[in-house]
Amino acid sequence: MDISTNVAAGREIAERVMALPSDRAEQWARVVASCVFLLAAGGTIYSAHGMSYGMSMPGGWTMPMMWMMMPGRSLIGSFFVFLLMWQAMMIAMMLPSSWPMLELYGRVTRHTGQPRPMLNAALAGAGYFTVWGAFGAIAFAAGYEVSRAAMFSARLSHWVPAAAGVLLILAGAWQLTPFKQSCLKHCREPLLFLGHAYRPGAWGGFRVGVHHGAFCAVCCWALMLMQMILGVMNIAVMAGVAAVIGAEKLWKRGPLLGRLVGALSMVGGFVLLFRSIY
Repeated sequence: MDISTNVAAGREIAERVMALPSDRAEQWARVVASCVFLLAAGGTIYSAHGMSYGMSMPGGWTMPMMWMMMPGRSLIGSFFVFLLMWQAMMIAMMLPSSWPMLELYGRVTRHTGQPRPMLNAALAGAGYFTVWGAFGAIAFAAGYEVSRAAMFSARLSHWVPAAAGVLLILAGAWQLTPFKQSCLKHCREPLLFLGHAYRPGAWGGFRVGVHHGAFCAVCCWALMLMQMILGVMNIAVMAGVAAVIGAEKLWKRGPLLGRLVGALSMVGGFVLLFRSIY
């Protein structure tokens, strides 16, 4: 049965498969995912230590090394180095909270007789992190242009803290919106998501991952923006944001925590905006 054509049937099959005990393939998948997570976390911590310095700028803020053009490195080279560090960070931050959906997708593909089910599940993961890679490319472009402009204009540099305050307010406000909660529901309920998004085959697995990644990016962009403002490669900030994202998706009180974080972000944004202007 092609369960992509029948939402009710898709959810019924996913529910039935979810109740089955883990098999050896699934246990091996967990081992592989754990190793990938540990490698990504180790690489992220190593990169963060190398990027822990910055440059004091007019306006009382510090430009992170992440956005600086290193001597002897081209813009393209800087972009690829950034993207490599970004993807490692995304895997370390997002894999634990996205694993329930990826594992359920792999289980459904195995128990519905799809060929190469583990490859399909791996491609779902690749699709998911491709979306976050695109997010990282946009983040690099924005961070590079702002930093470059601030380097050549002290006046503009003085306004960066105020702009950061406004962005924290906007990010916090997003956390309180019904649309945020609607996107979060898809991340919190893998059965609901796969009931209408499941696609068989390798290309289908990649599409499922992209679909899920798009929901996750729309859901979590505000938290990632908070991280970029507070310290994109700061280990404490990174761990805090990852914990909030994981709690939002996996903890029963997660949506409430997300709204609380949004309120705190708005308060912090108003304080930063007031201090930068007055």
